[in-house]
Amino acid sequence: MRRYLYMGFILMLMLTGCAKQEMQGADPTGPSLNKAARGNQAEITDGDFVYRLVSEKEEHEQGDQVQVYGELEYIGEEDEITIGHAASAFYFPMKELTRDYNISYAMNEPYITTKLKKGEPLREYYKIGGGYDSRDDKTFKDFIRSLKDGFPGGRYVVYGSADFVIDSMSQGASQSGSNGEEPKRYKIQAEIEFSVNEEKE
Repeated sequence: MRRYLYMGFILMLMLTGCAKQEMQGADPTGPSLNKAARGNQAEITDGDFVYRLVSEKEEHEQGDQVQVYGELEYIGEEDEITIGHAASAFYFPMKELTRDYNISYAMNEPYITTKLKKGEPLREYYKIGGGYDSRDDKTFKDFIRSLKDGFPGGRYVVYGSADFVIDSMSQGASQSGSNGEEPKRYKIQAEIEFSVNEEKE
Protein backbone atom coordinates (compact mmCIF):
# COMPACT_ATOMS: atom_id res chain seq x y z
CA MET A 1 0.00 0.00 0.00
CA ARG A 2 2.84 2.35 0.92
CA ARG A 3 4.47 1.74 -2.47
CA TYR A 4 1.25 2.68 -4.30
CA LEU A 5 0.92 5.86 -2.26
CA TYR A 6 4.53 6.73 -3.02
CA MET A 7 4.13 6.10 -6.74
CA GLY A 8 0.99 8.25 -6.70
CA PHE A 9 3.00 11.06 -5.13
CA ILE A 10 5.74 10.68 -7.78
CA LEU A 11 3.16 10.73 -10.58
CA MET A 12 1.57 13.89 -9.17
CA LEU A 13 4.99 15.54 -8.93
CA MET A 14 5.85 14.63 -12.52
CA LEU A 15 2.47 15.77 -13.88
CA THR A 16 2.82 19.12 -12.14
CA GLY A 17 6.40 19.52 -13.26
CA CYS A 18 5.78 18.46 -16.85
CA ALA A 19 2.80 20.77 -17.21
CA LYS A 20 4.94 23.62 -15.93
CA GLN A 21 7.74 22.60 -18.29
CA GLU A 22 5.37 22.71 -21.26
CA MET A 23 4.15 26.19 -20.38
CA GLN A 24 7.58 27.66 -19.64
CA GLY A 25 9.64 25.76 -22.17
CA ALA A 26 7.27 26.31 -25.07
CA ASP A 27 7.08 30.04 -24.43
CA PRO A 28 10.75 31.09 -24.37
CA THR A 29 10.19 34.77 -23.62
CA GLY A 30 12.39 34.91 -20.51
CA PRO A 31 16.11 35.63 -20.46
CA SER A 32 18.26 33.29 -22.54
CA LEU A 33 20.45 30.79 -20.73
CA ASN A 34 23.51 31.14 -22.94
CA LYS A 35 22.56 33.52 -25.72
CA ALA A 36 26.05 34.95 -26.17
CA ALA A 37 27.64 31.53 -26.62
CA ARG A 38 24.77 29.87 -28.47
CA GLY A 39 25.94 27.47 -31.19
CA ASN A 40 24.65 24.19 -32.59
CA GLN A 41 25.63 22.17 -29.52
CA ALA A 42 25.72 22.63 -25.75
CA GLU A 43 26.77 20.56 -22.75
CA ILE A 44 25.68 21.15 -19.15
CA THR A 45 26.80 19.20 -16.06
CA ASP A 46 24.52 19.07 -13.03
CA GLY A 47 25.71 16.87 -10.18
CA ASP A 48 26.03 13.28 -11.40
CA PHE A 49 24.51 14.01 -14.83
CA VAL A 50 25.66 15.51 -18.10
CA TYR A 51 23.04 16.88 -20.50
CA ARG A 52 23.89 17.52 -24.15
CA LEU A 53 21.76 19.28 -26.76
CA VAL A 54 22.95 18.98 -30.35
CA SER A 55 21.93 19.96 -33.86
CA GLU A 56 24.01 17.78 -36.17
CA LYS A 57 24.42 20.73 -38.56
CA GLU A 58 24.49 24.45 -37.86
CA GLU A 59 23.10 25.37 -41.29
CA HIS A 60 20.61 23.43 -43.40
CA GLU A 61 19.13 23.76 -46.84
CA GLN A 62 15.34 23.78 -47.06
CA GLY A 63 14.20 20.20 -47.53
CA ASP A 64 17.05 18.76 -45.43
CA GLN A 65 16.12 16.48 -42.56
CA VAL A 66 17.03 18.47 -39.45
CA GLN A 67 18.54 16.21 -36.80
CA VAL A 68 18.38 17.57 -33.26
CA TYR A 69 18.89 15.34 -30.24
CA GLY A 70 19.28 15.38 -26.48
CA GLU A 71 21.58 13.15 -24.46
CA LEU A 72 21.65 12.37 -20.75
CA GLU A 73 24.69 10.66 -19.25
CA TYR A 74 25.14 9.43 -15.68
CA ILE A 75 28.65 10.03 -14.31
CA GLY A 76 28.14 9.26 -10.60
CA GLU A 77 29.63 6.55 -8.38
CA GLU A 78 27.07 3.79 -8.99
CA ASP A 79 27.19 1.35 -11.91
CA GLU A 80 23.69 2.45 -12.91
CA ILE A 81 20.84 4.60 -11.67
CA THR A 82 17.09 4.66 -12.34
CA ILE A 83 15.33 7.88 -13.24
CA GLY A 84 11.62 8.63 -13.49
CA HIS A 85 10.06 10.92 -16.08
CA ALA A 86 7.06 11.56 -18.33
CA ALA A 87 6.82 9.84 -21.74
CA SER A 88 10.37 11.14 -22.27
CA ALA A 89 12.97 12.87 -20.13
CA PHE A 90 13.72 15.23 -23.03
CA TYR A 91 11.90 18.39 -24.14
CA PHE A 92 12.57 20.34 -27.35
CA PRO A 93 10.44 23.52 -27.51
CA MET A 94 11.70 25.95 -30.17
CA LYS A 95 11.37 29.49 -31.41
CA GLU A 96 11.72 30.66 -35.02
CA LEU A 97 13.45 34.02 -34.66
CA THR A 98 12.68 35.52 -38.07
CA ARG A 99 8.90 35.22 -37.63
CA ASP A 100 8.96 35.28 -33.80
CA TYR A 101 6.97 32.01 -33.67
CA ASN A 102 7.02 29.66 -30.67
CA ILE A 103 6.93 25.94 -31.51
CA SER A 104 5.59 24.03 -28.51
CA TYR A 105 6.57 20.49 -27.54
CA ALA A 106 3.65 18.59 -26.03
CA MET A 107 4.10 15.25 -24.30
CA ASN A 108 2.07 12.47 -22.72
CA GLU A 109 2.63 12.35 -18.98
CA PRO A 110 2.68 8.83 -17.56
CA TYR A 111 5.36 7.98 -14.98
CA ILE A 112 8.06 5.91 -16.70
CA THR A 113 11.40 4.71 -15.32
CA THR A 114 14.62 4.35 -17.28
CA LYS A 115 17.92 2.83 -16.17
CA LEU A 116 21.05 4.79 -17.01
CA LYS A 117 24.32 2.86 -17.00
CA LYS A 118 27.33 4.88 -15.99
CA GLY A 119 29.11 6.33 -19.03
CA GLU A 120 26.45 5.21 -21.54
CA PRO A 121 24.46 8.26 -22.75
CA LEU A 122 20.72 8.00 -23.30
CA ARG A 123 19.95 9.73 -26.61
CA GLU A 124 16.64 10.86 -28.10
CA TYR A 125 15.98 12.75 -31.32
CA TYR A 126 13.54 15.62 -31.70
CA LYS A 127 10.19 14.67 -33.20
CA ILE A 128 8.21 17.30 -35.08
CA GLY A 129 6.01 19.15 -32.62
CA GLY A 130 4.02 22.34 -32.57
CA GLY A 131 0.37 23.16 -32.16
CA TYR A 132 -2.11 26.00 -32.42
CA ASP A 133 -5.60 26.93 -31.34
CA SER A 134 -8.52 28.87 -32.78
CA ARG A 135 -7.12 32.20 -31.57
CA ASP A 136 -3.97 31.91 -33.69
CA ASP A 137 -3.84 33.61 -37.08
CA LYS A 138 -3.82 31.74 -40.38
CA THR A 139 -0.17 32.52 -41.13
CA PHE A 140 0.96 30.87 -37.90
CA LYS A 141 -1.33 27.88 -38.45
CA ASP A 142 0.07 27.42 -41.96
CA PHE A 143 3.61 27.59 -40.58
CA ILE A 144 2.90 24.90 -37.96
CA ARG A 145 1.20 22.67 -40.55
CA SER A 146 4.21 23.04 -42.86
CA LEU A 147 6.57 21.54 -40.25
CA LYS A 148 5.47 18.04 -41.20
CA ASP A 149 7.25 18.59 -44.53
CA GLY A 150 10.40 19.95 -42.89
CA PHE A 151 11.46 23.24 -41.35
CA PRO A 152 10.77 26.35 -43.44
CA GLY A 153 13.65 28.75 -44.01
CA GLY A 154 14.55 30.71 -40.89
CA ARG A 155 16.61 30.80 -37.71
CA TYR A 156 15.62 28.43 -34.92
CA VAL A 157 16.50 28.29 -31.24
CA VAL A 158 15.97 25.02 -29.36
CA TYR A 159 15.22 25.56 -25.66
CA GLY A 160 15.98 21.99 -24.65
CA SER A 161 15.90 20.35 -21.26
CA ALA A 162 16.14 17.05 -19.45
CA ASP A 163 13.45 16.83 -16.75
CA PHE A 164 13.46 13.84 -14.39
CA VAL A 165 13.63 12.59 -10.80
CA ILE A 166 15.79 9.97 -9.14
CA ASP A 167 13.52 6.95 -8.72
CA SER A 168 14.23 6.22 -5.07
CA MET A 169 12.04 3.08 -4.96
CA SER A 170 14.59 1.51 -7.28
CA GLN A 171 17.68 2.99 -5.61
CA GLY A 172 17.33 1.65 -2.10
CA ALA A 173 17.02 3.23 1.31
CA SER A 174 19.96 5.59 0.87
CA GLN A 175 18.26 7.69 -1.82
CA SER A 176 15.97 10.69 -1.24
CA GLY A 177 12.31 9.80 -1.16
CA SER A 178 12.63 6.49 0.70
CA ASN A 179 12.17 8.20 4.10
CA GLY A 180 9.18 10.30 3.13
CA GLU A 181 11.26 13.06 1.54
CA GLU A 182 10.55 14.40 -1.92
CA PRO A 183 12.64 12.62 -4.57
CA LYS A 184 15.46 14.69 -6.02
CA ARG A 185 14.35 16.38 -9.21
CA TYR A 186 16.55 17.60 -12.04
CA LYS A 187 15.70 20.09 -14.77
CA ILE A 188 18.83 20.65 -16.82
CA GLN A 189 18.43 23.28 -19.55
CA ALA A 190 20.44 24.41 -22.56
CA GLU A 191 19.96 26.40 -25.77
CA ILE A 192 21.27 25.83 -29.27
CA GLU A 193 20.58 27.49 -32.61
CA PHE A 194 20.44 26.34 -36.22
CA SER A 195 19.33 27.91 -39.48
CA VAL A 196 17.49 26.73 -42.58
CA ASN A 197 18.22 28.52 -45.83
CA GLU A 198 15.29 29.57 -47.99
CA GLU A 199 14.75 27.45 -51.07
CA LYS A 200 16.24 29.18 -54.12
CA GLU A 201 13.92 30.07 -56.97
